[in-house]
Amino acid sequence: MAYLVCAILAVTCLALGLKVFSMRRAARSILRELSEKLSEDTNTLISLSVSDREMRRLAAGLNRELRALRTARLRYSQGDQELKDAITNVSHDLRTPLTAICGYLELLEREPMSENAARYLDRISERTEAMKALTEELFRYSVVLSTAEDMTPEPVDLNAALEQSAAGYYAALTGRGIEPVIRMPEEHVVRSLNRAALSRILSNLFSNALKYSDGDLEVTLSGAGELSFSNGAADLDPVQVGRLFDRFFSLEAARNSTGLGLAIAKTLAERMGGSIAAGYEDGRLTVTVAFPA
Repeated sequence: MAYLVCAILAVTCLALGLKVFSMRRAARSILRELSEKLSEDTNTLISLSVSDREMRRLAAGLNRELRALRTARLRYSQGDQELKDAITNVSHDLRTPLTAICGYLELLEREPMSENAARYLDRISERTEAMKALTEELFRYSVVLSTAEDMTPEPVDLNAALEQSAAGYYAALTGRGIEPVIRMPEEHVVRSLNRAALSRILSNLFSNALKYSDGDLEVTLSGAGELSFSNGAADLDPVQVGRLFDRFFSLEAARNSTGLGLAIAKTLAERMGGSIAAGYEDGRLTVTVAFPA
């Protein structure tokens, strides 16, 4: 009798062990397939070879969530593409009339007019130029978002690129009383990047310093391919700094900007395998862009 009981217990334990093993294997399979489905752009669903009712119910529930997620992704993708197309069309449509307005303003400036009329015309010209610059920035952003933009990499000397960009902004910086301090290693730091995209990133970072600096700017290039732009910015706070890379975010002090400069820099840096981040400590804003070897 005791032998029969032991045999039954042994068979029961073996059956339970096989059941647990089967369920653990099914759980690992579900986890693996779920990770694959989330990381890949595919319409396939989770499949199971086990017949356990609860595990198959779990897989079915996850498949329902995957379908809902794909629907949401498709809706977002379509909406985002519509937004990109709208930005491109609007910015393109604005360029032609703005160019015409600028031309007529130049002709009007040659005409005799009163002192008040001349002053008003100056204000109109200033705002028209500002609007023209905003439209160009919007158009550049739409081009950056386009997947058709050429991002072919080539060996680029970061030292030389930084020197060239700093020279281009030197007059604008000193005009605001900012004497830039540039630090870079003696050895040349070379990375495989798109030259035009890197130039646009550096240009946007210098432009950002012009907007937010309290009167100083330190730019440092490290041998590891990390560029940091640091300046005093007492009017900022950590919350605002955390949103600097958001599309269309712009502070009141920078109302002549669409807030797209750093968003463009972030997009371009990430497309080239780099990263960009902003920090704020003791009243100083530091924007760091890194291109690992």
